[in-house]
This record gives sequence, structure tokens and C-alpha cells, in this order.
Amino acid sequence: MSFKQALIATGILAALALPALALDATKGPHGEAATPAASVTLTPEQEAKVKDGKFTAAMSWHTTSDWSAAVSNGAKDEFTRLGIAVVAETDAGFDAARQKNDVETILAKKPSVIVSLPVDPDTAAEVYRPALAAGTKLMFVDNAPKGFQQGTDYVAISSADLVQMGAKAGEAMAQALGGKGKIGYIFHDAAFYVTNQRDQSFKATIEAKPDMKIVAEQGLADPARAEDIGNAFVAQNPDLDAIYVTWAEPAELVLAALRNAGNKHTKIVTLDLSEPLALDMVKGGNVAAIVADEAYGIGVTAARAAALGLIGEKVAPFLAVNAIAITKDTVKEGWNASLHRDPPASLGAN
Repeated sequence: MSFKQALIATGILAALALPALALDATKGPHGEAATPAASVTLTPEQEAKVKDGKFTAAMSWHTTSDWSAAVSNGAKDEFTRLGIAVVAETDAGFDAARQKNDVETILAKKPSVIVSLPVDPDTAAEVYRPALAAGTKLMFVDNAPKGFQQGTDYVAISSADLVQMGAKAGEAMAQALGGKGKIGYIFHDAAFYVTNQRDQSFKATIEAKPDMKIVAEQGLADPARAEDIGNAFVAQNPDLDAIYVTWAEPAELVLAALRNAGNKHTKIVTLDLSEPLALDMVKGGNVAAIVADEAYGIGVTAARAAALGLIGEKVAPFLAVNAIAITKDTVKEGWNASLHRDPPASLGAN
């Protein structure tokens, strides 16, 4: 999921004061400790109980994208393996009112559980309350409705290890620069738990390296301003070795700034998959690495946790999949690990 999309999906519309974060471990949207997704498993006895239950599932997504498609495919494949029939899947197009209608339509099929990414967590309680009234279990991806209680109103949240993503971006940059260099840091200037933890983990990783120094730093509230920031960074620091950009869409604009300046020296490291950035990377351009989450694994984890919830088993509140650092030599492996499919043909990695 692009983070321009995620901002809409979480109702973040303006820059806010950033919270101080502990960077030793990822926290969920309500401060939940992260539990490794790999630890969520079912015993043979539990799987048999799920299959005997003849349960059904539905999915209500915020939008359609490569990322959400991978999450959906992971969930559907795991539901199929567990004998849970998927009876409906919807796409709200980032419209909270539409998602409410989607859920109401889904409920006509009487699913045992709904897996969903809320368009707007601040108002989503009204979206999902009819499901609770109908006795349908809820399992969320990335966020949960404000006021809902885990274990009572929903099974769990399946997401990514955000601190790991930022740390891997920092390590990938250090490797690209041989452990020494001047860094530009473009962070997300809004209170959004996903980007905040990723950004601050990257910064902490770089600051722990004595021969790497952040010499230019700028918050980004409007992704459209990324090219202007990139232009300013390289104009004021012509010897800048690399720039970290908070997610892929603004990173594409920073890449455009470097190309327009004829700058082939300054590297870019960012988060979330992007075909244009990956194409630049495989061609030996400015992009040194892209860090992504295991999107397909988020879906698999959501389905497993939902299945456990259906048979009355307790599940940890926030389940986090691993991060993948992708370089030009690992595009095929990284794409498959993240999205469970080969990269686009344009990348020549098939």
C-alpha cells in the first residue's frame, strides 16, 4: 500500500506534532507490543476444529493496489487451506461511507468473520458495529476502529514490523555507501504510527554509525513537495551521498529531482515497492535499495488469527511480519517474498 493511500485510509489529512517513540520494538496503533507473525500457528487439532466448523469469511478492503491484492491473496489462500470459504470481497475506494455499505452488503451473506482494513479508524466503529451485532468476528489489517477493544470487539491486527523496516533501510544505506557518507533525511511530518516508527528507526540506525551523518533533514506533510525538498537538499549539499525518503511515491519525485540536476552520485533508499524505483535500481541508477513488508504474509497471518478467533482461542493483539531489503540483485526474490509473485517484466528479473 502506498502511504499516500495509507494517509487517506487512516484519516490523516494534516501535519501534526510527532510523538516520541521507543525504538527498541514496534508498537501497534494503540501502543500494543508486536508479536512475530510467524508465531501464529494452529495445531492439527485446532485445524480440524476449524474445518469442522464450516466457517465462512469475507474481506472488506480500503482500496485495490498491488499491496492490498497481495494481502488479500495471502488471506484467501490460507482460508482455503483451513477449509474456510470466502463468500465476499469488496473495495471501498478510500470512501468510508462506501465501506459501511460494503460491510452491510457482506453481512447479508452471514460470514463467520470479516477481515478488513478500515478506511478511517476514527469513524470506523459505526462501519463495523452491525457486524458485531450480527455475531460476526472481526480481524483487522494495519489498524482498528477507535474505541474497539481487542479480544472483545475484534480478534487482532495483522501488520508489519515497522522498526525492523526502518532499521533495514538504514543498514541498506550503510551498505550502499560503504559505511561512510553524508545523508539527507526526508521524514513524514504527521502523527501516523506506521511512518513515524519506520522513519525514526531509520534515523536511529544511521545515528549509531560514527562515519555516517545526517546533514539535511526535512519533514514532509504534502507528498507533492518531495521534489522541491530533493532539489533543496542537493543544491545546499552538492556532496550529499544519499537521501532517505519516507515512502515510495515521494521517493519517485526525489529521483526526478536528482535526474533533472544530472546527479548520478546521490543514492536513494525508501520503503514500499515501486516499479519505477525498482527499474532505476536494476539499471544501476540512484536507487540503492527498497525495503518492503511481507504483504502476502500479512494476509496469511490475518486468516490464521481469524481462524483461531473463530474457535475461541486467544490471539496476541498486534501481529507483525518481517521486512525485506531489496537491492538490484534481489529484485525477484524480494518481490516474491513481499507480494508472492514475480516482479513486472519491465524489471527483467523473471
